[in-house]
Amino acid sequence: DKVALVYGQMNEPPGNRLRVALTGLTMAEKFRDEGRDVLLFIDNIYRYTLAGTEVSALLGRMPSAVGYQPTLAEEMGVLQERITSTKTGSIT
Repeated sequence: DKVALVYGQMNEPPGNRLRVALTGLTMAEKFRDEGRDVLLFIDNIYRYTLAGTEVSALLGRMPSAVGYQPTLAEEMGVLQERITSTKTGSIT
């Protein structure tokens, strides 16, 4: 009753794997808003980045100079900004 796991296996489509980090974060926000202190652990942020790169390629977007999706900075920023504390609880 104190653990929630969200899995995104490498054999799944990139769109599914891209949503796993955001799904876990949404669950953490829900628990935080219920007054709990949450430890959010994302096993491998590179998998999130790789899935974004694959989705971007499927959509026909040109990669950045270093090979990642052109929206990487924005996507990582949105993810990181949501990991925050409130008066009722926290996400660490």
